Amino acid sequence: MQDDLPNADLQLLDLPTADKLTIESASTHAPRILLLYGSTREKSFSHLMTEEAARLLQHFGAEARIFDPRGLPLPDDAPDSHPKVQELRELMQWSEGQVWCSPERHGAMTAVFKAQIDWVPLAMGAVRPTQGKTLAVMQVCGGSQSFNVVNQLRVLGRWMRMFTIPNQSSVPKAFMEFDTEGRMKPSSFYDRLVDVMEELVKFTLLLRDRSDYLVDRYSERKEPAEELSKRINQRAI
Repeated sequence: MQDDLPNADLQLLDLPTADKLTIESASTHAPRILLLYGSTREKSFSHLMTEEAARLLQHFGAEARIFDPRGLPLPDDAPDSHPKVQELRELMQWSEGQVWCSPERHGAMTAVFKAQIDWVPLAMGAVRPTQGKTLAVMQVCGGSQSFNVVNQLRVLGRWMRMFTIPNQSSVPKAFMEFDTEGRMKPSSFYDRLVDVMEELVKFTLLLRDRSDYLVDRYSERKEPAEELSKRINQRAI
């Protein structure tokens, strides 16, 4: 069998089994969900939809926190010590799952939304602040329904090494879907939002205690092993 994998370090290969997905004790705290939205307008429909999502998450037993992007500087236009940057990064690390909601502007997610992600590095010290977390993606449209933004958010979530759930929400003519109190009206779009939040909580409960194992990669085990071997050989010389 070894001859079948001549280029692999067999000692570092993991052989996945169902037993390795078994956990001795499951977390008992409420799933921690961070919600981000992509507009700073006074009447922001992505903000209203995010608030509606947070209410549903709380109903499903999750702890939901919404990050307010107002006051967040442009990426690289302020030091990492900026209070809003620190707040965002702390929430990223706190969360076990996330909800991303952006308006569609010129066929893409907004700069307000992308700036939030661009302030979060793939690694902070030895910690990857988004890796292994669950993600639900949503968008609001001013006109007819589109899926440009949710598709882009899926790509972005994959780049941030997150588990993006299958379901998603795209709301056309969002200005018609909320009442004067800022609550979402009954509709098939609201029903889809319920579906998405319910699914997110289920996937978060399923994955949060197993994420370290699920994102443990051969290539990332191999690199430090090779570095250690190199140091040992140098000392021997």
